[in-house]
Amino acid sequence: MTRRFTALAALALVCAAVEVVAGRGMSPGVVWDVLNGGGDATERHIVFQLRLPRLLVALGAGACLAVAGLVLQSALRNPLAGPEVTGVTPGAVLGAVTATALGLAGWDAPLAVVLAACAGGCAGAALLWLLAGRGRGDPAQTAVHGVLVSAVLGGLTAMVLLVEPGELGSVVQWLVGTTEGRVWEHWHLLWPWALVWGVAAWLLAGPLTLLRCGDDIALAAGLSAHRARTLALLCAVALTAGAVAAVGALGFIGLLVPHLAVAVFGADLRRSLPGAALTGAVVVCGADAAAQLSSRLLATALDSGRLTLPVGALTACLGAALLLLVVRRTPSRTF
Repeated sequence: MTRRFTALAALALVCAAVEVVAGRGMSPGVVWDVLNGGGDATERHIVFQLRLPRLLVALGAGACLAVAGLVLQSALRNPLAGPEVTGVTPGAVLGAVTATALGLAGWDAPLAVVLAACAGGCAGAALLWLLAGRGRGDPAQTAVHGVLVSAVLGGLTAMVLLVEPGELGSVVQWLVGTTEGRVWEHWHLLWPWALVWGVAAWLLAGPLTLLRCGDDIALAAGLSAHRARTLALLCAVALTAGAVAAVGALGFIGLLVPHLAVAVFGADLRRSLPGAALTGAVVVCGADAAAQLSSRLLATALDSGRLTLPVGALTACLGAALLLLVVRRTPSRTF
């Protein structure tokens, strides 16, 4: 197990190094020179004020989404549960987009975006909780209601776009997910939030393990399934809202990374939760590096200096393919 964590940490360092040098405008040699104390003021600004915070935000957001997904899948006992299909991510996106359309928040006001996304994520989770009604203890019913809530919240986001068509660019950024333009302020808001709720998720490892075994076993062990599931959902909402406030809705990270973490680190949540955080960080960081490299290649091929491929588009395409593979290989899998 130690070797697996070490190997994954080494992979994270490799992905981080690639992402730092993958951006356009500066060659890898110039970036290396800046990191060694050289370079002019503009080059140092690009590396230390743009690329490094973007890297850290990608790592933190990936960790948040992966842990939130594993918490949701464990609490709901559904391998296809995730922030994207339980109303949490669409609610957070709706909150951020609405606040932006009203002029209360924006990419240049990270704190306001965090608050708006958290409020939207909590509203989405509350709506799911109300619709589930007496069936809250049924994981299947909760997941189905989550899909319905996500569809409703997505429709409301589209209505915001109709009312404020000038916000098209902002809405697309929130819906697709991007790490471009992230600065140190975003990171300073994200890491304490991720740390607090990540620790809270790890402390819930024992109750979540019992919930994965079923409510009857949890009750026999003296655990209040309703209370434990409520705390788990609150933790997942907070982690998702923090990630969405930082990078938007990165598709499939919270849905598929938990499967990778459980496959690599086992079913013991005391190990798989930290493993999911590290795996999610590696996946988002690697995807962001790949998106930047692809942007450079496409810009050169199409002779377009402004072409940018958002990382969310890449994770959505790859995630959809992996999801089809998971469903086909384990069509009846449940927790």
